Amino acid sequence: MSKAKIEINAAGREVLTEINGKQQVPFKGVGQYKPTGRKAAPPIRSCSDYPEDGDKRAATIKEALKKCGLKDGMTISTHHHLRNGDYIPNMVFAAAAELGVKDLRWFPSASFPIHAPVVDHLESGVVHHIEGSMNGPLGDYCSRGKMRGTAVLRSHGGRYQAVQDGEVHIDIAVISAPCADPFGNANGLRGPAACGLLGFALADSQYADRVIVVTDHVEPFPCIPWQIQGNNVDVVVEIDSIGDPAKIISGTTRLTKSPDRLLIAETAVQFALEAGIVKDGFSFQAGAGGTSLAFAVFLRQVMEKHNIKARFVRGGSTKYLTDMLEAGLTDFILDGQTFDLDGVRSMRENPAHQDTSPFTSYNYHGKGNFASMIDAVVLGATEVDLDFNANVVTHSDGRLLHGIGGWQNCLFGKTVIMPIPLLRDRIPVIVDKVTTLCGPGELIDVIVTERGIAVNPRRKDLLKALSGSKLPLRTIKELKDEAEKICGGVPAKPNFGEKVIAAIKWVDGTVIDCVKQVG
Repeated sequence: MSKAKIEINAAGREVLTEINGKQQVPFKGVGQYKPTGRKAAPPIRSCSDYPEDGDKRAATIKEALKKCGLKDGMTISTHHHLRNGDYIPNMVFAAAAELGVKDLRWFPSASFPIHAPVVDHLESGVVHHIEGSMNGPLGDYCSRGKMRGTAVLRSHGGRYQAVQDGEVHIDIAVISAPCADPFGNANGLRGPAACGLLGFALADSQYADRVIVVTDHVEPFPCIPWQIQGNNVDVVVEIDSIGDPAKIISGTTRLTKSPDRLLIAETAVQFALEAGIVKDGFSFQAGAGGTSLAFAVFLRQVMEKHNIKARFVRGGSTKYLTDMLEAGLTDFILDGQTFDLDGVRSMRENPAHQDTSPFTSYNYHGKGNFASMIDAVVLGATEVDLDFNANVVTHSDGRLLHGIGGWQNCLFGKTVIMPIPLLRDRIPVIVDKVTTLCGPGELIDVIVTERGIAVNPRRKDLLKALSGSKLPLRTIKELKDEAEKICGGVPAKPNFGEKVIAAIKWVDGTVIDCVKQVG
């Protein structure tokens, strides 16, 4: 790294001040950076340039890309509601390769192992670099320093912010739609690849220069509800299949069977009850991981026992949340991503199961959002340090193998609880200093492990509420020391090279940390 391009940010991390040729603002502290200016906007279009009968269909993705003027150096965006069953990005870049286009920037809301073929396009020069959360082979490729440009990882809300602020200009958005009409109205509620909602593609549809909807289930106009509005869509492509339903969603989401993880989840619920967080009219958010599902199961038992009803639940929706809605234990599910078939069914049938987008949920530059209104937020982490800072993108070996998702945005909840194991594969999860900083410790309130609970000393109100509790309250250092005693010492530090391969953005668009190539 050139010295002129490095700065120590407010979190004490070395970060680049220029990334992929653009100037960057280093992290200044939570709530300390407020950009000015006006929102970005797409070009003005005229309805006179589109078919009067409303039929915008093209025969192939390749033809659609040509109609939208694909050329070297453009930015292509996709969304990830189809998860590891998503066929579309691979098709898009295969078509781009056939057209002889080079140096594209891929701007996904997330990628998955199914997108490993994009590595070939990075190697051939069709794709220059990726700005989006990367999982599996793509993250590993980037970690080894092979990508020409620098990866940029953003939260779901940060991605919306980057588009809205004009930091990322989308030339062509490609939206995978389980259900659409020839005009471009689309939703994720019906069709063989039904995934629930399309909220992560909302900014793409509103701000991109050109928008392509790709579907395998065409309905006559109008496709209702229109989660994506056809008035924002340039071209519709009908293909045989947009994704593998078995890998988009499954009939059931798996609850953890680990005794330790079950204990962690049960302890987290008991903590929330005794701290006075779980009470009539409260709200909570929990994900679809095994421990989070167990948290929802134990929480339901507590709510039924104490006759408590939630005002709303924030999803990722699962059968466990939809069962709570149908049992009258919550008034609403505010859903950002649907994780199983019950969630899709519930959203399709129940008006109280509301689809949302990063704009309503997470966008830092909106006029408020409801992330900060949630009473209890349950999140995971790959590492936590003695200052309660947390990491979600790199493993203990420093490899970039996870995305941020909505994790950073959820840190603004009123009480953030992290139920995490003390050890993973005999490697301590609590460390002196996190390998990669994704979330500042001032926003993380409670760490719950199988061997005790550490409350952030900043939360004197929680410590006071738990005075006299029989819960196993400990300091975070005590938990760290115990983990190291079990493992026989402090874990080895990752072996890094000098090349910066990725930048981690904070929710306001500033750079909170950078990731170096693994040695």
